[in-house]
Amino acid sequence: MTRFDADTAADRRKLFADAVTAHRERGSAFLTVEVQPPRERVEFGDAPADDDESDDGEEASPPPWIQFAEKTFNLDCTDEELDRLHTLLDDYPEFRIDEREAPEDADGTNVRISARSDANRLAGFIDQAFQAVYDQPEDYRAWIVQI
Repeated sequence: MTRFDADTAADRRKLFADAVTAHRERGSAFLTVEVQPPRERVEFGDAPADDDESDDGEEASPPPWIQFAEKTFNLDCTDEELDRLHTLLDDYPEFRIDEREAPEDADGTNVRISARSDANRLAGFIDQAFQAVYDQPEDYRAWIVQI
């Protein structure tokens, strides 16, 4: 692979499909995709925003991520995101939730989804998951951070 990020639907899906193919060819442990957090535009003379805090002073959440290993997706979801994931999975009947883990000290649920399909179908799921589950805008930028 020669590129590792994309910000349009067609480019992201191609990037994700290429990453799945590279993951399979290399026999790597897993593939990780992250969303680039949106940045506030900085005007000349303004101090950049502190990336570790949200506008209300609370610590900002880490950007969403999805991992893929062999034939399994791994992702973390809040309760609302989990509801949206179930809705998205209606469009992917060949995918199914195999495992959920919700530790008492965590604010969400780790979900493992079996996904036996070709690279393009997997890429479409990743793109749709970021938009439908994690509420990312149409022009979000995704990065392949590990293959």
